[in-house]
Amino acid sequence: MSALYEEMPFSEFLHQPAATAARLESVRAIRLRRRGADDLALVRADLTDRDATVIDFTSRLLAGLARAGESEAIRRVLPEALPWSTFLPESDRDQLLAELIEVAQGSASLRNLGPIAVLLEQWRHSAEIHADMEIYKQVTTEPGRDFGPIARPGEPS
Repeated sequence: MSALYEEMPFSEFLHQPAATAARLESVRAIRLRRRGADDLALVRADLTDRDATVIDFTSRLLAGLARAGESEAIRRVLPEALPWSTFLPESDRDQLLAELIEVAQGSASLRNLGPIAVLLEQWRHSAEIHADMEIYKQVTTEPGRDFGPIARPGEPS
């Protein structure tokens, strides 16, 4: 494989599916651009299976290191893997690691990376708040008044 990925209009894929599939011999993936909708990716199944194997191994390795008492080593390299984590308080970094290990194992078993991506995005947003004192003050300051009762979801307000 020479290139990581190529891009092409979705309509070209629809008009020439066999030629498009043949291109996957020379690229890892083809990004199908769509107007008015999210792009799609066309990838060979064997590459997806390899990725899932690596993710499963990595999540099990991380969990094994934590169980073996190597949490401090993991904590030390966390800023290298997630540079924004330096803005999190130490207790939050510990919670991030615990959640990451748990979610990574679950995600790997489901072959679904979505939960890991969501978790990392949520923690990144938390780091952004800690990094900006103005935002941090806005988020952590109690409002000057009571906004009244809150309706349960689905009930009229």
